[in-house]
Amino acid sequence: MSHSSPYQQSFTTIESAESATAATSIETAESTTAARDVSPPAAVSAARDVSPPPAAARDVSPPAAASAARDVSPPPAAARDMEVDDVDVHEVPECIASMIDRGSVESHRLFLARRTAMEMLRDRGYSVPEAEIARTLPEFRAWWAEKPGIERLAFTTTLVSDPSKKVQLVFCPPEPVKIATIREIYLQTKEENLSRLVLILQSKILSRAREAIKEIFKFKVDIFQATDLLVNITKHVLKPKHEVLSADQKAKLLKEYNVEDSQLPRMLETDAVARYYGFDKGTVVKVIYDGELTGKRVAYRCVF
Repeated sequence: MSHSSPYQQSFTTIESAESATAATSIETAESTTAARDVSPPAAVSAARDVSPPPAAARDVSPPAAASAARDVSPPPAAARDMEVDDVDVHEVPECIASMIDRGSVESHRLFLARRTAMEMLRDRGYSVPEAEIARTLPEFRAWWAEKPGIERLAFTTTLVSDPSKKVQLVFCPPEPVKIATIREIYLQTKEENLSRLVLILQSKILSRAREAIKEIFKFKVDIFQATDLLVNITKHVLKPKHEVLSADQKAKLLKEYNVEDSQLPRMLETDAVARYYGFDKGTVVKVIYDGELTGKRVAYRCVF
């Protein structure tokens, strides 16, 4: 009877375990391959044989959804509150239409420019009837439609404090202003004995025509574009108040501060406010500020 050593028994056990593991791995791999290669014909056949439910079955809504659809309609009281009077429906378009200007743009522009020019003459101290300023756009268009003509927009008035000083407001044609236009205006106004002339342009003025104004007219001529008078800048809430000092007030101011008028803060003659009021060079203006940001204070400006 032969006896094996402990080392031989251990080696035999290891070989047996390795053989069993290898056999198990081979069987598992073969089973997996067979499972991939074989497609279940019953499942494929069942998938082909499945047909969508009939149309009637699709159209059948569940009872809960049908009940919710019936409950969507508002109660009778809410339905009565949602009713709208037919009169209100027709009033909305009329209200909106009243804010739409269906007239010509030219007549609207001329109306605004002439009204601002009238306000400007009044603020300069000239006599201007209140009816000229209070005229509405429909009234202006009705008056303008009777006899359209740029010459109808002209206006002549005198200074309230000195009626001998006369000013005339003249609108120029929409074409560019040339020397011929200036000469024509001079022939129309030379018999008026004017002391000032205000020209409202609807187009550009040529440089030679501007030079001709200085040569032909012996008094000051103010030139404005119609687009500059669409809005009265003096009505802006942030604009301070301007007051012209008389000769005595000017002398008193210069003596009080012991300065010359050239030493005062300046306002250019081309300033928008200076052009609106027609300030001449050397005029001293009292500017009164009264606002939340500036507070209440007074400043003086001399026009140069």
